[in-house]
Formats: sequence, C-alpha cells, structure tokens
Amino acid sequence: LKMTRLSTIAALAALLTGVAAIELTFELPDNANQCFYEEIKSGEDVLFEFQVVTGGQYDVDLTVEDPHGKILYKGQKKQYDSVNFKTDSPGEYKACFSNEFSTFSHKVVYMDWQIGDGNHSGPKGAAAAQAHAQATSTLDTLATSIGDKLRVVDDYQTHHRLREATGRKRAEELNERVLIWSLGQTAVVIIIGILEVCLLRSFFSDKRSRYGGY
Repeated sequence: LKMTRLSTIAALAALLTGVAAIELTFELPDNANQCFYEEIKSGEDVLFEFQVVTGGQYDVDLTVEDPHGKILYKGQKKQYDSVNFKTDSPGEYKACFSNEFSTFSHKVVYMDWQIGDGNHSGPKGAAAAQAHAQATSTLDTLATSIGDKLRVVDDYQTHHRLREATGRKRAEELNERVLIWSLGQTAVVIIIGILEVCLLRSFFSDKRSRYGGY
C-alpha cells in the first residue's frame, strides 16, 4: 500500500512537472514595445496565450519568432488569441507585444506561455504523454486523470478572472461616463433656470421704471 501511494505521488509529480508554464500580467505603455524571451528545447509543444485586460480599445499587436528570426505568429490589434506550435530547433524564442499604434492609452496584458508535451488536448493542454505511459496501476491512472482535470479547472478559472477584470473595468468606465454626462446635464438645467429667472426679473424691472417715469 505504501509503495502504491508513493507511485501515485510520483505520477502526480510527473504530471505537474511535465509542462512548464509561465504566466505574467504586465503593463504596456503607449507607444511602447516589450519583448519576452524563453529558452526552449527542440521538439517541444508550445502553447502561447494572451489577452488584453484593460486599456484603450483592448487590442495589441503580437509577434512570435523562433531563434532564427522566423515569424511563427503575427497578429495586429488583437484583444486575445492563442498560438500553438512545435519547436524545430533549440534556442531563444521571442514574443513581442507592441502598443505603438496607441498614442495615449496604456494596456494591461496577460500572457501564458506553456512548454511541454501534450498541451494541445485541453484549454491549456492535457497531461504529458509520458505520464500516461507510466500509469501502471489504477491509482496511477486515476492520479493522472485528476491532474488533467485540475489543469483544465485552473485554466477556466484564469480565463474567468480575466473576463471578470475586463468586465469590471468596462463597467467602471461606463459608470464614469454616465456620471460626467449627468453632471453636465445638471449644470445645463441649473444654468437654464438661472437665465429664466434673470429674464423674468428683467421684465418686472422694466415695468417699474416705466411707472416711475409717469
């Protein structure tokens, strides 16, 4: 029984370490260009996802290149997208975000860079094929299945938090615009009321001056 528990723990450890994940949320200033680099081995399955959380029209430019400068992905004014590719050669892969088309609004961008085998079978990928091959007992298979589902749940939670943050920011911006518009309408009503009172008073003051002259 003890050996079975140890093999189950080992299967979970292999599952969790089979895929390397890099998650980052950063600010991208206006007229700025930021690049991120990752050293990746040859033959690795890579999943790259990004989403603009707040800022401007919620769009950004992205370019992904391999170590030889070959463009693997190029998207312009994207709010979110995902890139799947398999590395042909080892080296430093580059992902560059550009906000150069925006002159006054900075962006908050979320990125997720996953490296490992078998990351194409779910929202962020399923378990590594080696972990499945090493499942030699019912408990090992169960542990592998639990790991798959936990990774899918984590992926859904991450995207839910991103959508929630984006929706909250848009609601705050809408509330601010409604408040400014309401204050402007209130000011217009007050000014019109004051002008009407002044106009009416001018009519009565003209009558008094006429009667005083007679």
